Amino acid sequence: MEGNYYMIHDYLIFIGVFAIFFFLTVGIYLFSQNEGLKKRNSKLTETNKLIEQRLNEVQLEHIGTKLNPHLFKNILNSVQSHAYQTYMSLDKLANVLDYILYESNNKFVSPKEELTFALSLIEINKIKINPLFDFRIKSKIDKSDEIFEEKVFAPLISVDLIENAFKHTDFLAQDSFISIQLELGDRIFTMKVSNKASLKNVLEKEKSGFGSQSLDQRLKMIYNNYYQLTKSSKNGIFTAELVINLGEFYDKMRYS
Repeated sequence: MEGNYYMIHDYLIFIGVFAIFFFLTVGIYLFSQNEGLKKRNSKLTETNKLIEQRLNEVQLEHIGTKLNPHLFKNILNSVQSHAYQTYMSLDKLANVLDYILYESNNKFVSPKEELTFALSLIEINKIKINPLFDFRIKSKIDKSDEIFEEKVFAPLISVDLIENAFKHTDFLAQDSFISIQLELGDRIFTMKVSNKASLKNVLEKEKSGFGSQSLDQRLKMIYNNYYQLTKSSKNGIFTAELVINLGEFYDKMRYS
């Protein structure tokens, strides 16, 4: 009787040890499988990010190839239409063409470079308007801002708003005007453009083609949640305002 008791006791111990060993083995196996899945999922996530990044780059390159020839055409038309002022505009034209040919191929430029380009482009466009036309430009740039010379600005972002203002303004109306404000301070860039346009031109502007679409696409792909673009039309006055938080975007670039 006592012998049977010890046999049963030893058997239960054996079963207990076996069970512990079995569950440990299964646990180790499942853990290793889980770690393997995590690694595979991590690799898939990295691959997806790379694919998404490349797609964005391809889209941006595609947009750039359409934008640059269009910009060249508008600039040359402006200079050609007022040949008597061409000599005075050659310096500005050289700056603009250099920027388009060389700097625009970079993924980012500094606010200093983009603002210099924008001011030169405005001067060239002014060639086609009457000297008495109500043209207002205000530039408030803090050159001591820490991002003023940092590579955080997507090149040619300012083109669309400037070009549209000159393209859609009713220059024959008595109360016609163009107003452009450029600001950089506290690591934030602001560009506000207003102009007087006929109802027809306002409707065409709201349905504008590639230029407006390309700006929206680029801003969304590059700056994501770090920008705000608002457009409004009231009493024949069209206003577009772009605000980019270059500081927060710069911080993200540095620490990502």
